[in-house]
Amino acid sequence: MTTASASPAGTLGGSGRVRPLAALRQTATLAWRSLVSVKHNPLELVDYSISPIMFVFLFTYVFGGQMAGSPQEYLQYALAGIIVQNTLFMSMYTAMALNTDLTKGVFDRLRSLPIARGAPLFGRITADLAKQLWAMLLMIGLGTLLGFEVTGGAAGLFAGLLLLLTFAAAVSWTAVLIGMLAGDAEKVQVFAFTLIFPITFTSSAFVQVDTMPGWLQAWVNVNPVTYLSDAFRGLLLGTPAGRSIMWSLIWAAGITVVFMPLAMRAYRSRA
Repeated sequence: MTTASASPAGTLGGSGRVRPLAALRQTATLAWRSLVSVKHNPLELVDYSISPIMFVFLFTYVFGGQMAGSPQEYLQYALAGIIVQNTLFMSMYTAMALNTDLTKGVFDRLRSLPIARGAPLFGRITADLAKQLWAMLLMIGLGTLLGFEVTGGAAGLFAGLLLLLTFAAAVSWTAVLIGMLAGDAEKVQVFAFTLIFPITFTSSAFVQVDTMPGWLQAWVNVNPVTYLSDAFRGLLLGTPAGRSIMWSLIWAAGITVVFMPLAMRAYRSRA
């Protein structure tokens, strides 16, 4: 008579596969673990707080008078773009964190546990999205103190934040791929800056498209950051934004479809 070996809780006996509900619980646990770590390392939350505050103040009071005649008037247009830019930059924090965890052997330790193999990855992304939400709310709160008016109401604000988080989740897969392929965190940072900086500034995030040269407008009009900025701005201000919302979601879906399989393959090969 053979003796059945006990399998870890949440796994299918002997197969090593983790049941979906168990995988979700493990993902939530690891996400919470990442969020709770902020209490022991407050500087991590500072990164999600100081940069957003600086962006709002600098763009409002350095460029506001030149761009729109007054800082408050420019803020009414530019705050949405500032938040979009900050969201894209902070998505790359996922890449740096994953790369650091890989090089320090954190994933090697997690791999030895009876958990879903993707749980550490999805937990990190979930925690980073929660931190992103904190930064978004912080910037909107500061913008309101400086004179910004959310004329789209609470529904517009909620829909705008949901759209941004959806797009950030999609971009997280590009961050995962970068984090897996880069040799160290410094290379991740350089690559992320080189990629995100030009696409945010060649968009409608900070200036009207019709103020740009015609040859540049051809790119700006199809730039996903333009669609996302216009959509978020429209939702915050209560202006028509249906087409921009649609294309933002299409871009988010396309980025996910392309980069999620590539990121997961790179993750499995390294984790």
